[in-house]
Amino acid sequence: MTQSSTEKTPATTAKEGPLVTEHGRTTIADTVVSKIAGIATREVAGVYNLGGGTARAVGAIRDRIPGSSTNHSQGISVEVGERQAAVDVQLVAEYGVSIADLSAGVRRNVISAVERMTGLDVVEVNITVNDVHLDDGSDDEDTNEGSVSRVE
Repeated sequence: MTQSSTEKTPATTAKEGPLVTEHGRTTIADTVVSKIAGIATREVAGVYNLGGGTARAVGAIRDRIPGSSTNHSQGISVEVGERQAAVDVQLVAEYGVSIADLSAGVRRNVISAVERMTGLDVVEVNITVNDVHLDDGSDDEDTNEGSVSRVE
């Protein structure tokens, strides 16, 4: 018994998409989406770092190991289905940046990058701002140059 084209079309259309076609299925690992989202987040001005305190501490240790590579998915967790993805971002914002504007920029950049590169529909990007980075000038060695110390 053969199916008519009207019976076959709705089922085929519902299953097909950029990742599921009549010629096969493409599966994208969670780590791929995490890495894309992490890189897209870091591209936004006002993002100082990604992750909570523990993740940043582990990342700092990893960065000091010769030959180690940067963990682009630090601070990112994702859920990936056949056609959709949800992304959670934990970040540290630069002091003085509007957190609402920063969140909108991160959300826009993550959705654009993930959808463009994977073909998945990003249904949500949840952002948690764990800290605000204050540039206290501690990286500058010349901050005390010319000043008189009160302690000898």
